[in-house]
Parts: sequence; structure tokens; C-alpha cells
Amino acid sequence: MAADDPVALAEIEMYGDLMIAAAATSRSKLPLDRIDTILHVERDPNRPRVPQQRVSDEDDTA
Repeated sequence: MAADDPVALAEIEMYGDLMIAAAATSRSKLPLDRIDTILHVERDPNRPRVPQQRVSDEDDTA
């Protein structure tokens, strides 16, 4: 049964937390540091916030 999937339930809970925080803010967007806090994400200040595009061997057409 899908309700027994702990990963899916955790993702749904995090999504709900984000929705609650977004509804409670007076800003048009949640600040990135607030999103990180809600999702329990720690960022390395030396790495970019946006992940680099991942290229796999399957994408190689040469």
C-alpha cells in the first residue's frame, strides 16, 4: 500500500511544511535560507546553489 512508503510520506510532510511557510510569509517568495531550514538542508557556501547539469554516458551521441 502506498501509505506505507516512509519516503513518500516524508516528502508529503516537507511539501506541506513549505506550503504552510509560503502561506504565512508576507513576501512574494520564501527566502532560500528559509526553504533550506524547512527542508533541513545544509549548504556549502563554496558550492553553487544551482546544481550543475548532469551528463551521462547515455547522452553521448558521438
